[in-house]
Parts: sequence; structure tokens; C-alpha cells
Amino acid sequence: MSEPRTPEPALNVQGDSPTGTRDEDAADGTQHSQRMLNFSDALLSIIATVMILPVTHTEISPEQQFDKSVQKLLATRIAVYLMTFLIVTVAWAAHTRLFQVVGKIDDTLALLNLACMMTITFLPYTFSLMVAFPEVPLGIFLFCVCVIAIGAVQALIVVYAFSFPHLLNPQVGRAAPRGLCRQHILRIVLRGPALCFLAAGFSLFFYPVSYVLMATVIFLPYINKAASWCRDRLLGPRESPAHSVEFFTFDLQEPLSKERVEAFSDGVYAIVATLLILDICEDNVPDSKDVEERFHGSLVAALSVYGPHFLAYFGSFATVGLLWFAHHSLFLHVRKATQSMGLLNTLSLAFVGGLPLAYQQTSAFAQQPRDELESVRVSCAIIFFASIFQFAMWTAALLHEAETLQPPARFGGREHAFMFAKLALYPCASLLAFASTCFLSRFSTAIFHLMQIAVPFAFLLLRLLVRLALALLRALRGLARPAQGIEEAPRAPLLPTPC
Repeated sequence: MSEPRTPEPALNVQGDSPTGTRDEDAADGTQHSQRMLNFSDALLSIIATVMILPVTHTEISPEQQFDKSVQKLLATRIAVYLMTFLIVTVAWAAHTRLFQVVGKIDDTLALLNLACMMTITFLPYTFSLMVAFPEVPLGIFLFCVCVIAIGAVQALIVVYAFSFPHLLNPQVGRAAPRGLCRQHILRIVLRGPALCFLAAGFSLFFYPVSYVLMATVIFLPYINKAASWCRDRLLGPRESPAHSVEFFTFDLQEPLSKERVEAFSDGVYAIVATLLILDICEDNVPDSKDVEERFHGSLVAALSVYGPHFLAYFGSFATVGLLWFAHHSLFLHVRKATQSMGLLNTLSLAFVGGLPLAYQQTSAFAQQPRDELESVRVSCAIIFFASIFQFAMWTAALLHEAETLQPPARFGGREHAFMFAKLALYPCASLLAFASTCFLSRFSTAIFHLMQIAVPFAFLLLRLLVRLALALLRALRGLARPAQGIEEAPRAPLLPTPC
């Protein structure tokens, strides 16, 4: 275990600058980066989320059964979606780290950032090619070229910012020469693009290796962490780098910007909710001619045909909203977000991005009733993984609770049991619904709709239910304790102090 370090003052990359500072910045041609970062976070969250569209638009005709070939096709597309979503979030994490080093921007940096964002917006098109033609190397090649271009632009941002030191955060360069710091940052920024360069080369003659290399980009920080641990065990610990160099790392416990994690996450949840209503607007507005011929001019009768679609929409929106609510509640108690929490948050968001696919599956119950069991299971699995990674993120925060969590959410705090129940509700409900379909397959649709209805009411009554459960546990503990002659046992960490 390393000795605890005195926390350094946080880099001021968020929040508003004082008016006087802004006036001084305007006078020398620099600007505060807050609005540009908000724009970048919004765009990156949109790009990461719309990756699911080629998967949700997988065409399965009503006559086609949900057989092994369709399952394999859907599983392949979901796997490619998860990989590309995570690669986009790697680019977002690198952008976050980069602008913890770059404190101010000028016109050139703003334009370079726009060039980076323009390249990122091309990723969904290359992903669509990868999904439509998985065995043709062009889609993989173009995707890798985009990632290489993103890394090249980020490297240009680093070189330009270090050429004009007044753009850098004041902490950079205090403990180490700026040249050493620049070299260290460039080496980290260009690792992922270097792997994608190899992946682009392999795509031309053996594309499976390209997928392996692209997946390695996602876990590169953790591979690097494991390699450093092994090197320290074999060769002995190295001299710790200066703080300004060490800050730009992918250490699992180094803090991320909590505000940017929240902004990116909120963007993903908002876009997912928007995609749901876009499907309603696109597919469930009856044609005027069809209303006249089939329903004798009755729009109400025509809309009644789409009843299952509206039910699926409201259930899916409630799921997205409640998962966001659980995420919001968790981050109310988070003091800082570590890299491991960031990875778990990214995995959760990747499955949240898959909720439009769950909507497509559940809205098709009326058209394809024979496939409803598989559709329910796919939907339950997506909801389970989206919520279980939220729970895992909270567990990772508890491992370093003194640094990452506010006191009420720590073990023994007054909000600990409530947060446990709130974050465990959706994993338990979706897992129970999935298991129930194994025994009651004939009622799979009813079970799924019951889960969608019951969970929102459970959220409303959750605090009361938790208080009743804790009171019951205390009563049982009191009954189990001998009546006389024994000192009171210490309070269990799960049970908060009674009000």
C-alpha cells in the first residue's frame, strides 16, 4: 500500500471564472473553456448513444422466427456496438484529462477542438458500415482511421498548448520541466491511436485481429496498470513522478472531473429518452389514406392499433428516467469519481444506450407474439446490466469511501441502507423477471409489464419500505439478544443510527 498523499488543490476546469478574470482573458485573446467543454460533452454523448441505431433498425420480418441465426446476428451487432461505444468514451476520457491540463483556450484551440469533434461525428457512419458488412474490411479501416485522426488532433492540441504556456493550467510545470510533461502526455494520448493504426493494417488481410486490437484500446489503462504492478514487483518501485506529470495518468484511483462525468451521463440518458419518442413519431403516425379506407375516417380507431407501442414507450421511458434518478441520487453523495468508477459508469451507460433496442423488442409483442419470450429476456438482460453496473460503481466508491463518498452514504450513515435499496431495486427486479420467464414462459409478457409497473411504485415507497425493513431487523436483533447480563452488541454497519 502506498502512503496516503496530501490532496493537491483541484484543477479549476469547471465553474465560472470571476468577472475580472474573464475581462483579462478577453483582453489577451483567451477564453475560459467551460462552454466549449459543455458543447464537447453534449456532442460526445450524442455520438456514443446514436451508435445503437443500426442495431435497433435490424430488420426482422414478421414471418421470420427469432431463431439461432437471428440471435447470432443481433448478438454480433450488440457486441460491436458495445465495443465502439466504449471506444468513444475512451476518447471522451482522454478529452476530459486533456482539458484538466489545458486551462484556457484561444481561437486556434477552439478550432482544433471543433476538428476533433467533426472527426468524432463521423464514427456512427463507419460503425454502420461495420454492422452492415462485418466481414468487409473497409468499415473497420475507416473506423480506425477516424480514431487515428482524433488522436492526431488531440496531440496537436497538446503541442499547441505547451507552445503557449499561458494556456496551461498553473499547476502544470511547477514540479517538472514542461518538456517532460508534454512528452508524457503525448505518449498517453497516442497509445490508443497507435493500436488503431495496427488494427487498420490487420483489417486489410485478417480482420479478427483488428477487433482484438480495438478492444485492447478500451482496457489499455488497466493493462498498463497491471504491467506497471508486475514491473514494480520484478524490478522494484520506480521513483514517483512529479505531480504535474502524474496528474495526467490513467491510474484507477486518480480523480476524474465529477462535473464532466455527470454532464456526459446526463447527455446519454437524455438522448436515449429522445430516441424512444423519435421511434414513436416515425412509426406510429397513421397514413391519412389508410385511416379513411380501413378505419372509416376514425383517427381514434387507427391509433388504438398502436396501443402496445405506446405501452412499450411509456414503460421504456420510465425505465430510462428511473435509472437516471438512481444515477443522480448516487452522484449526490459522490465527492470525486475515480477511474474505476468511470469505467463502471461507462459500462452502465453502454447498456442504457441499448434501451431503445429493448423498446423495439417489447413494442413488437403484438406483431410477433411467438417471439415474445426471447424479446422479454433480451429486454430484462439490458436493464439488468445497465443497473448492475450502477450498483458496482457504488460498491467501488465504498472501497474508498473516505475519499469518494459523503459521510451520509458511507457504512453506517443514515443514507447507506436507502442507497443500497435504491441501486439494488432494478437489478433484483429484472433478474427476478428473467428467472420467472424460465418457469412461467406462457406469462412472459405479463411478467415484464408487471415489472415495468411495479418498479416505479416501489421507488415511490422505497424510503418507507427501507425504514420498515430496518425496524424489523432491529426488532429481530433485539429478540435474539439475551434478555439480561450481556452488554449491548456493537451496531451493524448496515443499520444507520435511528432518528
